[in-house]
Amino acid sequence: MTRPLALMLALVLVAACGPIPVQDAERQCLIRAHDATGPHGEVAVGISDGKARGRVKLGITSDYLMGRDPSALYDQCVFQKSGQPPTRPLYSHPDWKG
Repeated sequence: MTRPLALMLALVLVAACGPIPVQDAERQCLIRAHDATGPHGEVAVGISDGKARGRVKLGITSDYLMGRDPSALYDQCVFQKSGQPPTRPLYSHPDWKG
């Protein structure tokens, strides 16, 4: 009884490693390319229960620290995730704000 369950679990894990559609890969890799352009963060300030509150969030990726080109990173990321090249270059993507 445990053998079929183990086999099913193994099949699910292997299926999760397969390529994803190129459009999904482009969407995911666009975020990674954007993060490679520099540090990103947010600052939040407010008042709650009569007390001042604040929060600072800062993100720096290793891609930025190593000076990787966002366009090359995007191309490589899409190919690794989907097995296909991107359908358009990063800099002509309508959601690109680099």
